[in-house]
Amino acid sequence: MKVASLVVRAMPADFPEVQASLRGIPGVEMHGASAETGRIVVTVEDGEGWSVADSILAVNMAPKVHGVTLAYEYTDEGLEHLEA
Repeated sequence: MKVASLVVRAMPADFPEVQASLRGIPGVEMHGASAETGRIVVTVEDGEGWSVADSILAVNMAPKVHGVTLAYEYTDEGLEHLEA
């Protein structure tokens, strides 16, 4: 499992269009938005047929998105090799 949290920057007037685009990206879930700061907080989770990296790239390339900041990333890959 891989999960990432992103802060998406956009003009508040463009939020409806940006949010509609984000809803169409696999693994993306929106958690909050601030028109005052022009930020939308989302998480991205991998799944069957897509990767977190692909979805992060799609968020970054979505229309009207000005920028994306990776705030948090987690993977459990390789944990089975660690001893308790």
